Amino acid sequence: MGIPLLRQLATGLLLAPLLAACSKTQLEQVQQSGELRVLTRNAATTYYEGPLGPTGLEYELAKGFAAELGVELKLVTAGNVAEIFDGLARKKAQFAAAGLTVTAQRETYVRFTPPYQEITQQLVYRMGNTRPRNPTELKGQLEVLAASSHAERLQRLQADFPQLVWRENDELEADDLLSLVSEKAIDYTVIDSNELKLTQRFHPELRAAFDLSEPESLAWAFPKGDDDSLYQLAVDYFERLKKSGRMAELIDRHYGHVGDFDYVGTRIFMRHIRERLPAYRPLLEQAAAENGLDWRLLAAMAYQESHWDPGAVSPTGVRGFMMLTKATARYLGIEERTDVAQSIDGGARYIRQLIEKVPERIHHPDRMWMAVAAYNIGYGHLNDARIITQRQGLDPDVWKNVEEHLPLLRKKPWYQKTKHGYARGNEAVVYVENIRSYYDILVWLTDQEKPRPVKVHTALTMASPVL
Repeated sequence: MGIPLLRQLATGLLLAPLLAACSKTQLEQVQQSGELRVLTRNAATTYYEGPLGPTGLEYELAKGFAAELGVELKLVTAGNVAEIFDGLARKKAQFAAAGLTVTAQRETYVRFTPPYQEITQQLVYRMGNTRPRNPTELKGQLEVLAASSHAERLQRLQADFPQLVWRENDELEADDLLSLVSEKAIDYTVIDSNELKLTQRFHPELRAAFDLSEPESLAWAFPKGDDDSLYQLAVDYFERLKKSGRMAELIDRHYGHVGDFDYVGTRIFMRHIRERLPAYRPLLEQAAAENGLDWRLLAAMAYQESHWDPGAVSPTGVRGFMMLTKATARYLGIEERTDVAQSIDGGARYIRQLIEKVPERIHHPDRMWMAVAAYNIGYGHLNDARIITQRQGLDPDVWKNVEEHLPLLRKKPWYQKTKHGYARGNEAVVYVENIRSYYDILVWLTDQEKPRPVKVHTALTMASPVL
């Protein structure tokens, strides 16, 4: 055998695996590698590390999709929107799940899945400054994310408003720009309505001046190409999530508790965090650690109960920092309900017991919010609401479903058929919603105490089913 023939044979052997790999569909490549790579960004609306681990709407959607494929999810976090589309072009991931708005310009180089959420672009200013009513009234510095749908929108508007000028920032994220507006470093930014809704709890002085667009769709973005094996599965996945009601559950989990923004209440809470919380934080941290809880959840519950006032008394005579009833205090062995340390210790032990009482098959955070509702309304009434939920054909292990049926405990046709009878179920719903918001604010503020990384790199997470 001559040297040229040997070289041809060697080259063929080296190229064979590559050619075989190229012949596989994208779905087959993912299944063979055992890994689904997804581009995303760190944000409250997409993916972040929460107190209970990785979370965010995009994270949960991608995690469920990876689970259906039977592979691990590997999130590749990008520093900005431009990096996301560049990463797709360079095939750093199979698709992007990053709160991306569907636009005509983007559809020229990516293909989108069916939308999972609708948002509106809003111009944001700081309360106290003059509110602009339209683009002609902008007087100051406007900054937006570089390569974003917001920049695209401004470019289109410039044809009608030639005086419109702005700066595209390729170093910061949306929450950073909102912070700059809050701190008066810039005058305006443009943000999606869902992001503003979440961020207003942390920066209550932020306001939407006006909508910059009609409602727009958010969707996953896939590179364009002939191979639609993975794309079509994603399309089917979203259709099933919507049909089953699971999509609505996930959106409610991340946005349902935000509700109508309360500027005054949020400002008072922020002031109390500065003025009242430091005196009680060591006791809250100690009791939480002893009971395997997040101290910020305990603090949020205490604020809902007493506004961190040890001398607080409810209209029904319940007293103390954690508002323990006489019966509950007696059950827990609490001698003095108005003693802050005893009240916090008792409250921590009680919520821990309620969490353990809720069936283990119910996943967090649903299990936690059910336990919090039981702290307010009683475990028996919570169970009655879960039974009603099940009788209505809905899953009683999902907090959103139970939350919708708790108010029925006030109505005679419903409560007279339950074991524990009448209860103010609507108040329990508000109770949990308030605590969720207080908890989110405390998590956000305490996270600011940690050193912030300059750049976020890849995050590897194990997938588990969403359906």
